[in-house]
Amino acid sequence: MVLVSRNSEKDGAANDGSMVDFRGNPIDKSRTGGWLAAGLILVTELSERICVMGISMNLVTYLVGNLHLTSAKSATIVTNFMGTLNLLGLLGGFVADAKLGRYLTVLLSATITALGITLLTIATSIPRMRPPACEGNQECIEATGSQLVLLYAALYLTALGGGGIKSNVSGFGSDQFDSSDPKEEKSMIFFFNRFYFGISIGSLFAVLVLVYIQDNVGRGLGYGISAGAVVIALIVLLLGTPFYRFKKPRGSPLTMIWRVIFLAWKKRVHPYPSHPSLLNQYQEAKIPHTERLKCLDKAAILDEYAASEENRSNPWIVSTVTQVEEVKLVFMLLPIWSTCILFWTVYSQMTTFTIEQATFMNRKVSSFEIPSGSFSAFLFITILLFTSLNEQLFVPLARKITKSPQGLTSLQRVGIGLFFSVAAMITSAIVEKQRRKIAVDQNTKIRAFWLVPQYFLVGAGEAFVYVGQLEFFIREAPERMKSMSTGLFLSTISMGFYVSSLLVTVVDKVTHKSWLRSHLNNARLDNFYLLLAALGTVNFLVFLAFAMRHQYKGQQHNNTDDSGKELKNSNDMIVEDMEKIRIEAKEGP
Repeated sequence: MVLVSRNSEKDGAANDGSMVDFRGNPIDKSRTGGWLAAGLILVTELSERICVMGISMNLVTYLVGNLHLTSAKSATIVTNFMGTLNLLGLLGGFVADAKLGRYLTVLLSATITALGITLLTIATSIPRMRPPACEGNQECIEATGSQLVLLYAALYLTALGGGGIKSNVSGFGSDQFDSSDPKEEKSMIFFFNRFYFGISIGSLFAVLVLVYIQDNVGRGLGYGISAGAVVIALIVLLLGTPFYRFKKPRGSPLTMIWRVIFLAWKKRVHPYPSHPSLLNQYQEAKIPHTERLKCLDKAAILDEYAASEENRSNPWIVSTVTQVEEVKLVFMLLPIWSTCILFWTVYSQMTTFTIEQATFMNRKVSSFEIPSGSFSAFLFITILLFTSLNEQLFVPLARKITKSPQGLTSLQRVGIGLFFSVAAMITSAIVEKQRRKIAVDQNTKIRAFWLVPQYFLVGAGEAFVYVGQLEFFIREAPERMKSMSTGLFLSTISMGFYVSSLLVTVVDKVTHKSWLRSHLNNARLDNFYLLLAALGTVNFLVFLAFAMRHQYKGQQHNNTDDSGKELKNSNDMIVEDMEKIRIEAKEGP
């Protein structure tokens, strides 16, 4: 077994010529990268977050109140928009890895986002793009297809641009720090902390300021401010071009995955070799061979045709053991991937039905009426709170209990978040049942602050799930697939919103529109929340089964040197390195 030195890998990453300046020359660390470059890049993500949250957290009130669409249809439009935005993160990652690189992909995506949000400003400002206002007891006229065309075009252009930004901006920002330099590696830890903090601040601004402007001044002005923010971010991104470090695109890992699967199928009738060492480039493998998903090993079989010198290096004729093991790692992520989806289905309710609940509740504080969408601020405040508590309280406490330097593993974080999501839906059902009972029996609106517990539980859950998922997919994915693993993480969010759309459609049909009516006092939204709680409980149990069986990368085998002495596995080494960085970070840069 060939062991690769971690130091040599770092040196290779730093000196392989993949990092250049904007002229294509080798980077000068004194003039490029660092906090200046990373900070300029963060402005782009901040503007994207302002746009997306400014749309998603208040769009449902516009669709129901101004376009007179049903609650079910409005919720589906919002969740499909958010699902598409996150799913297009995979496309953005593919384009960046395969051809354009992260900088050009972010630049192009931000331009598309600016165009989309500008069209949304126009669509919500032109009176003929809305049906006439409701009069008296007459039935409201629903918006027609022609009135929705511009709205849909605006939303999905914004989704296309936002997906490209989300999948690349964090990676582009981290490219400004050299992981082989201890000082810059420490700064990279601060970058990710500030990145997550920054997007949460952007979300808070959107739900507190933009939502108020949209409801009380005008939708056009609210979305116009978002468009202006993206344009400013574009100018900042362009001005920072001379200061950036650029990583050359090396081709998409999706192509490699497809090749391995294709070759394994093509050679499915070939017998397995007597020993794995007979597989292509077994001795040179950067990832040790494993027995899991053995069917993929056939892609690396050296038959008579593939064994020739001219063919064994052709990836379309035979794969290497490294490539096969990288694909195995990706496949091992899928069980956890599938059980993370339902959390984001629960989360999507915070952007649709929970906001609609607020419109049927007493939102006044003295003479001021809080906009329905602004109650989402409690969600983001909770996220910020628990993000801080995770590092200051929960993780140190877990270290003392488990005697592990890592404290909480990534899957333990995800499990805690899934539990919170089930509790959130049970709480939501109780609050909605009580709200409806008082509204119908006493003709009284209860205080909208009764929604805070469900926002709190979902926000706490996101603080655990988001960090846990991101850490899991980035750590467990092969080194060359870090961008794709971010896209895989975003796709769980996407699928969560799509599952919400599917559930709403199915429930609306099965219950003959009795659960999800536009007037919530005549609906049974509490039953829908209980359905989500039941599905979440089953999903949580399935997750536990998968998590208990999962072996973290580096734990599937014991590394031994030539003398037979057991070496530390790579996961332990990562934990030790992260612990050292964390200790240094506490001491300041």
